[in-house]
This record gives sequence, C-alpha cells and structure tokens, in this order.
Amino acid sequence: QVQLVESGGGLVQPGGSLKLSCAASGFTFRRYAMSWYCQAPGKERELVAAISSGGSTNYADSVKGRFTISRDNAKNTVYLQMNSLKPEDTAVYYCKAQFLVSEYWGQGTQVTVSS
Repeated sequence: QVQLVESGGGLVQPGGSLKLSCAASGFTFRRYAMSWYCQAPGKERELVAAISSGGSTNYADSVKGRFTISRDNAKNTVYLQMNSLKPEDTAVYYCKAQFLVSEYWGQGTQVTVSS
C-alpha cells in the first residue's frame, strides 16, 4: 500500500522557519522524483520545489533562496526546509511522488505564517 505522510507544518511568525517531512512507503522511493506543492485557499495547487531521483532540484521563483528541498533515500523521506517565511507562504503543503505514469500524493500539512 502506497503512503505519503507529511509532517512538520504549523503556525509560525513571519521570518520564521519550518521543516516539512514526507515519509514514503509502498514503492521504490529512490526511483521517484519527489516534489512539494502548495495550495492556498481559493487558489490552484502549485509547484514549490522538486528533486529528481538523481538529486537535481528546481524551485518556484517565489521561494528561491528561502526554501531547500532534499531527500534521504535510506529513510524514504523528502524534506522541505522553509526559511524567512512570509504570510503569503500560508497554504496546505503536499508532497508528490512521480515515476513515469505513476503518481502519488500525500494528504497535506497546513503551514500558517502569521503574527
């Protein structure tokens, strides 16, 4: 059974940091490209950051220099380190696994940036 379980979300003040984790099971993690998406209320889900099976990364322009995606294949986990958080980063964050036509999504974790 495939599972992607996100954790690490919460309430943080502007300028603060959070580290999200996504623990994967039920598939061969190291083969999959992993990514983080976010969806704010009333908006479409959008890509935040992605990391290939080989470790190449790409980021949305809005998070470059503030967020870092990484993966630990030994732990079947992908991370999103979020620094210098802004109120506009408030959203539900989802992780996604993709390999060829196979695609899996987690249930999401809420991130709220507010004073």
